[in-house]
Amino acid sequence: MSNVSSLTFNFPMPTVGIKKKSRVPGVMITQFIETLPEGKSHPDFTRKPIALTIQEGKFAFFKAIVTGDPQPTVTWSRNNGDVSDTSRYQTKYDPNSNEHTFEMPNVKSDQADTYKCFATNEYGKAMVTVVLNVIEVGFKKNKAEKQVAEATDGNFKTVLKRKSKIRPKSEEPVRKEGEIDPKFWELLLSADKKDYERICTEFGVTDFRWMLKKLNEMKKEREEEQAQFIKNLSNLKPIEVKADGTASFEIEMDLIEPSSSIFIYKDGVMVPYTKELGEKMKHSLNRVGKKYIFSLKDLMPDDAGLYQLDVEDVNIFSTEFKNNVFDTQHKIEVKAVEREDAVFECVLSNPFSKILWFGKNLPLEQNDKYDIEVSEDKLIHRLVVKDCMIVDKGIYSCCAGIKSCNAWLVVEADKDAGKGKKSVRKTTRAGGSGMDLQKVAQEQQGKLEKQREERKEQIKAAAAAAPPPETPPAPAPTKAEPKAPKDPEPSKNPEITCGLSDVYALRGNPAELAVKMSMECDGTWFKDGEQLTSGARIPITKDGTSHKLTIQSCGDDDSGLYRFVSGDNITQGKVTVGGVPEFDPDDLHKFSKPVIVRVGQNAAFKMPFPPQESLVVSWFKDGTEIKDGGGVKIVTEPSHSRLLLRDCLRTDTGEIKIQLKNPFGVVEATSKLIVLDRPGPPEGPVETVETTSSIIEIKWNPPKDDGGSAVTNYIIERQQVGQSLWTKLGDVSADKTSFRDRNVTHGKKYNYRIYAENPEGLSDTLETADSIMAGIMILSGPPGAPTLVSASKTCIKLTWTPPEDDRGVPIIGYQLEKRKKDTNQWIALNAVNEPIEDVNYAVKDVTEGAEYEFRVSAINESGSGDPSPPSEMVCAKNPNMRPCFKDPEDFIVVRAGNSVRVKICYEAEPPPQITWLKDDEPISPWVNVINTEGMSQLVIPSSKRSDSAIYTIKAKNSVGEASFDIEVRVTDEPKTPGPVEIEQTVHGKVVISWAPSPDQELDDRLYYVVSQHDSNTRVWKTVADRLFTNTYTANNILPGRQYLFRIYAKNDMGLSDPSQSPTWGINSNRVPITSHGVNSSDICFERPPSILVPLKVHTPPKGYQLYMTCAVRGCPMPTVSWYLNDICINSDNNYYITNSFGVCSMFILRVRSKDSGDYKVVAVNPLGKAECSTKLIVRGKV
Repeated sequence: MSNVSSLTFNFPMPTVGIKKKSRVPGVMITQFIETLPEGKSHPDFTRKPIALTIQEGKFAFFKAIVTGDPQPTVTWSRNNGDVSDTSRYQTKYDPNSNEHTFEMPNVKSDQADTYKCFATNEYGKAMVTVVLNVIEVGFKKNKAEKQVAEATDGNFKTVLKRKSKIRPKSEEPVRKEGEIDPKFWELLLSADKKDYERICTEFGVTDFRWMLKKLNEMKKEREEEQAQFIKNLSNLKPIEVKADGTASFEIEMDLIEPSSSIFIYKDGVMVPYTKELGEKMKHSLNRVGKKYIFSLKDLMPDDAGLYQLDVEDVNIFSTEFKNNVFDTQHKIEVKAVEREDAVFECVLSNPFSKILWFGKNLPLEQNDKYDIEVSEDKLIHRLVVKDCMIVDKGIYSCCAGIKSCNAWLVVEADKDAGKGKKSVRKTTRAGGSGMDLQKVAQEQQGKLEKQREERKEQIKAAAAAAPPPETPPAPAPTKAEPKAPKDPEPSKNPEITCGLSDVYALRGNPAELAVKMSMECDGTWFKDGEQLTSGARIPITKDGTSHKLTIQSCGDDDSGLYRFVSGDNITQGKVTVGGVPEFDPDDLHKFSKPVIVRVGQNAAFKMPFPPQESLVVSWFKDGTEIKDGGGVKIVTEPSHSRLLLRDCLRTDTGEIKIQLKNPFGVVEATSKLIVLDRPGPPEGPVETVETTSSIIEIKWNPPKDDGGSAVTNYIIERQQVGQSLWTKLGDVSADKTSFRDRNVTHGKKYNYRIYAENPEGLSDTLETADSIMAGIMILSGPPGAPTLVSASKTCIKLTWTPPEDDRGVPIIGYQLEKRKKDTNQWIALNAVNEPIEDVNYAVKDVTEGAEYEFRVSAINESGSGDPSPPSEMVCAKNPNMRPCFKDPEDFIVVRAGNSVRVKICYEAEPPPQITWLKDDEPISPWVNVINTEGMSQLVIPSSKRSDSAIYTIKAKNSVGEASFDIEVRVTDEPKTPGPVEIEQTVHGKVVISWAPSPDQELDDRLYYVVSQHDSNTRVWKTVADRLFTNTYTANNILPGRQYLFRIYAKNDMGLSDPSQSPTWGINSNRVPITSHGVNSSDICFERPPSILVPLKVHTPPKGYQLYMTCAVRGCPMPTVSWYLNDICINSDNNYYITNSFGVCSMFILRVRSKDSGDYKVVAVNPLGKAECSTKLIVRGKV
C-alpha cells in the first residue's frame, strides 16, 4: 500500500463496525473485523492535526502521523465543500518522519471549515476532525457591509455579531460628554475586587455605589451568556511580562463543546494566532488541560492595548497591557575598581512593583552576587553588583513592561594591590546617580497626584453639567465639537523621523550615522558630551532633511556615545569599534592535532584565546552544536574554553570545532576526535567457495569499521553440527579473507565463525547462516511402513523395519511423522537433531477418537532421508475388552451410624452397564450409587445393623460381563455378657459359665474372651479366646490361691466391658482374724498407663499386608486410640485394630500410598496418659 496521501479511499466502507478507543483524545476508530490477525492492527493517530486560526492569504497546513499494519491510506475532506481542487488543496507524505501534510497555499476565507482526516486499511478506519479559522483582510469594512446586506435580505442566521461593546477605533461611535469608556466595564468584569479602586481612578469614576450596582447587573448578564459555552471559569491571571521577554495571560475554563471557536481581540480587532508550539508567529494560544495561555513575542510599544478572549461571540476575559514609560538618569557607564560594589539606579515615571534586570543578556535575580532594591513608592529601582571582578564588565539593562534602557559597567584593575597578590574586598560603592533620587521621586509622585486630582475634577465637572439620565444630554453651548479635518495641518516644529541606533564597526572600516528630520533644519553632533566639527577623517554632511556623520576609518578612539541635537529634539546611539576574534597561530596548530582515546576513556580539548567583550563560545561535533550536560562538560573562562567528553564511544569519532563569535564576526578552529575500539564483525554473508569430501573453503568481507586501527588478522573457529564445542582452526592475515578447512569428514555438516582482530581486541563474530556439508549429501532410503502394536485413547504404539538400502552411510535414528484423517499436513513428532534411536515408538500426542496414519524416515549425518509408505489408519481408542475389577475388597466392617462407602474400580471397553444387588435383590432407593469412568461407588449415608449383607456389583458390556461380592457388616461394640458362675467338678479344674451377651443373636461373628487373675501373680491374663460357647473349663486351679475370672464379648468392632466372676479359692472360706486394735491397710494396684513395648518403623511395599503392635500397661485397663497424622482411625474400616490385654495391634490388608505417615498410639485411664509413635513408609509398586 502506498504511503502517499490521496483524496480517494482504497477500501469500501463497511456498514457495521466495532468501536475502539484511541490513546489520542478526539480520535474515533472503527474496527471492521472482530478478531485481528496476529501482527496486524487497525489504523490510529499518534499525532493528530491541530486547529488553526490564520490570516487570509497566508500558507495554512495540517500535519498528522498515523500507525497501522498494513500501512493505512490517509485521506482528507471538509464538511461544506470538496478538496479535489489541487490548486487549492495539496497532500504530501514524508517517509522519513512518517508525516502526512494537508496544505492550503494562499488560504481564502471560504476555506474556513471543519476538516476531517481519515486513516484506513483493511482492518479498520480512524477519523479525527480539525477546525480552520480564517481572518479576512479588510474585516472591519467589508464584513460589516456584507452583514448589513444579509440582514436587509432577512437572512439573520448568517449574521455573526460580536456582543462585546469594544470596537476598533475606526468603528467606535462618538462618545458623548461624560459617557464612560466601554473598556472600563470590560476590565471590571474580569478584575479582582482589590483592583476596583485603581480602575475607577484611572477612568475617573467616583460614584462607587452606582458602579457596584451596575457591575453586578452586568455580571449576571455576562454569566448567563458564558453559560451557553463554558461549564466553569477560574484562575484569571492578567497579562504580564515574563523574564524571557514575552507577555502572556492565563485562564482556566471547561468548554461544554470542545470544538467551540476561540477568538482573541486587541482593541476590538481580531488577532491571528497559532496553536502550534514552536511556531514563529507573534501570537500563540496554547492549551494545557483546562488551562489556556495566550502569549506575545517580540514586544513592541504598539502591542499595548486591551486584549479580550471570546468563545464564539461571547467575551470571557479582558485584560489591559500598558505601555509603562520610565526614565533613567543620563549615566552612560559605571566605572568600578576591582573588588568594589557597582550600583545602577533608575526612576520610573509610573509606580512599578517589579522590573526585570539583565546582565550580558541573562536575567538577574536576588542572590549572593546581586541585590535588587525597590523604594516604598515603587518609583526608584536599584541593582547592586557586589564584589566586582574583571569578568563582570559588560552591558546591564532594566526592563519595565515593554520599555528598557541599558548602561555599561567598566571594571578597572586595583592599582593598590601588590603584584601577584589578590586585592582586598572594598566597602565603597561605584556608580549611582550622584543626586538625590528621593527628591526626584517625590516630584514625580506629586506630578502623578496632580494629574489624578485634575482628572477627578474634570469628571466631577462633567457629571455636574450632565442632564438627568431620562432626557438626552444637551450639548454645551461653548464647546462645539469640531469635525476632524480631512488634511491635518503639518507641524510647524521639526521632528526626528529616523533616529540613531547602536553601531558595531570593524577597525579600519568606515561607519556612518544618519538622522532624518521632518523638515529642513540645522543640527549639532556630540561625542561623549563634546561637540564635533566636520573634518577630513570625520566629515559631517547635510542633504535636505538628512544629517550624516561618517567615520572614514574606525579606530578604538572612535568608540563612544554619539548624540544629535536639533532644537528640542535629541537622538543618540552608541558606536563600538572592535575586531573579529582571533586565535594564536601556535595554539591553532596545537588544537588541530587529532585527539586519540580508547573506548571508555575521556577526551579533552582546550583552546586559548585573548579575552574579549561580548564573546560567545560554542562547541560543535560534526556540525551539530554541543551543549553542557550529561557526558559533556564545557568550561569557558575569559582566556580559554575547555571541552570534556566522558566515557567516549566509538560513535563519538568525528570532527570537533570551536567557534568564537562577537558582534564583529566569527572565527572557528577544527580538530578531530578518534576513539579506538575493537573492530566491527567481518561483513557477511560467509560464502562457500568449494566443498568436497576432504575440503571446505569459505570467504568473507572485511569489517565496515576497523575500530580506528587497522585489522591485523582473522581468527576462524568451527563447530560440527550436533555438537556444542567450537574449535579454533587457525588465523589468517588481514589481507586474506578466505580459509580452507582440510580436516573434514565426508557427509558431516559444519558451522564456521570468524573474528576480526586489531590491537584493541577481537570483534563480534560472523557466523555461517546455514551449515556446510563436506562433500555431496547422501540420504538414506525409506524404512518399512510403520505397523500397529497397540492403540488406546491416549497412546498409539508403532514399530517399523530399518531401510533395506542405507546407501553406505550409517543410520543414527529415525524421524516419525503423523497425519490426521481428512488433512494434508504431515506433522513431525521429533526434530531431525533429536532422532528416535529404536525402531518402535509410543505416540502420546493423539486425540481420543481421531484417526491417524504414520510414516517414518531414516536419519544419517546428511539429514533425513526418503519417507516410508504411510501406515494404515489407526483410531486412538481403547480396544474392546470384557469388564474386569481391579483389586476389590471383599469384606468391609462399619460402625453403626457411620456412612458405608464401597469403591470398586474396573476396566472395560466399551463402558459397561453397572448394577448393584443386596443379597441378590435390588438395592433400596436411599442407597446412592455414583458411577464415574473406571469406578463405581455405593454409598449408604447413615448405616444400620440391618444394612449388613452381601452386596454384588455386576458390570456388563457388549464383550461380556463380570460380578463381584462384597460382604458389608454394620455392627457396634458388643454389650457386656451376663452374670458369671463358677463350679468345681474335679480337683484342679473349675467350670466357668455365663449368660450370653444381648448381641449374640444379632452378630454371628461375636465370640468371648476369658481372663484369669490369681492372688499369687496378681496379673490378669487371657486364658481363652474366640469362644463361641458360654462355658469354659479352667485347669491348674491350685489350692491356697484366690482366682477371679472376667468374661468379655468381642466382635469386629472390639471388646465389651467385662463381666466379673465371684472370688474362687481359700480366701473366700477364710475365718476373719481380729487385729487387736491394729489397723490394716489394703494394698492398691492402680497405676497410670505406660508403654512396655513401643511401635517400630515399617517400610512395606505397596499392596503388601502390614501388622503393627505395641504393649501397654495400666490399672485400671487404659483405653487405647490409634492416630494417623493426628487423625483418629479407630472407626476407619480400612484398619483392623485390636487390644488384647494390653497388646495393641493394627492390621492393614493391603497397604496403599496414602497409608504412609506418622502413626501414634495413645493410652488413657483415670490416672494418666501414655503414648508412642512411629513412621510408615510405603515403597513403590511390587
